[in-house]
Amino acid sequence: MELNFMRLAQAALILSVAGASGAGAQTQLPAPDSGTPIAPVATTNKDFTPPDARSIPDNEFGAMVRKGQDIFMRTGEYTKDYVGNSMNCASCHLDAGRREDSSPLWAAYVLYPAYRAKNNRVNTLTERLQGCFQYSMNGIAPPADSETIIALQSYMYWLAQGAPTGVKLEGQGYPRLEEPEQKPDFVRGERVYEQNCALCHGTDGGGQKVEGKMVFPALWGDDSFNWGAGMHSVSTAAAFIKANMPLGKAGTLTDQEAWDVAQYMNSHERPQDPRYDGSLEATRKQFHDEPSDLYGMSVNGKILGQNATPAGGTLRNK
Repeated sequence: MELNFMRLAQAALILSVAGASGAGAQTQLPAPDSGTPIAPVATTNKDFTPPDARSIPDNEFGAMVRKGQDIFMRTGEYTKDYVGNSMNCASCHLDAGRREDSSPLWAAYVLYPAYRAKNNRVNTLTERLQGCFQYSMNGIAPPADSETIIALQSYMYWLAQGAPTGVKLEGQGYPRLEEPEQKPDFVRGERVYEQNCALCHGTDGGGQKVEGKMVFPALWGDDSFNWGAGMHSVSTAAAFIKANMPLGKAGTLTDQEAWDVAQYMNSHERPQDPRYDGSLEATRKQFHDEPSDLYGMSVNGKILGQNATPAGGTLRNK
């Protein structure tokens, strides 16, 4: 079992490096002395490929792009003042934010500003990134003019070179799953988790580290994303799981298995929604009033969110 885990950990690190280095990308490299990346030009939604990471220019702009890539891959290490858990941006946006159907950065960049039902108004890209820190990272929002936000936007901009703006590119977000034939089930999901997920993410959902660095993120508990993150929705988690998990075997789970294991994952407690105002019922009604949201619902005799630790994680002690 330990040997299999180490092999998976090595595979995860290889995939991360491959994604960050652009291995397998179809983009040409620039001439050695050009200092300018050659970006693909998208003529249709299907033609776009992000540029190879080796073509990041060797200038001031390129330095900021690299900083954004570093933040994306090792978020807590580079932005510890804003992160309250052990997750990285790349935990949910695989292959350094490049992979199709894993909410790739290049597809997201071209869609903002955009209206979001989450807060019922038009959001800028800056606000979207700030929300990731507040919810997925269980932390606090970096200032809009901070180097963190500027670096991440520079990385996204660079990845999206040549892509049409205002267009949903193929591979954007997570592919939506149709409603399952059977209602998502905790017990079936537990079996799927034990067979396909526990080796990497732990039997307790707490994730696993190698040499003190998180390799496989926590899926629930105090070191995971909080109740405000998009992944807390069973439908969103199921879509991500179906398209991307298990690691190295994406697409091998059936739709029903993806729904069931997402139900199981999100039937566990996690840090509180930062928008919680003291009333679980009011918070659910305002922010979680969807059939696939389990916040405020009773699961196995426990009301989810009722005993959640406060949002903020490790930042609460600072």
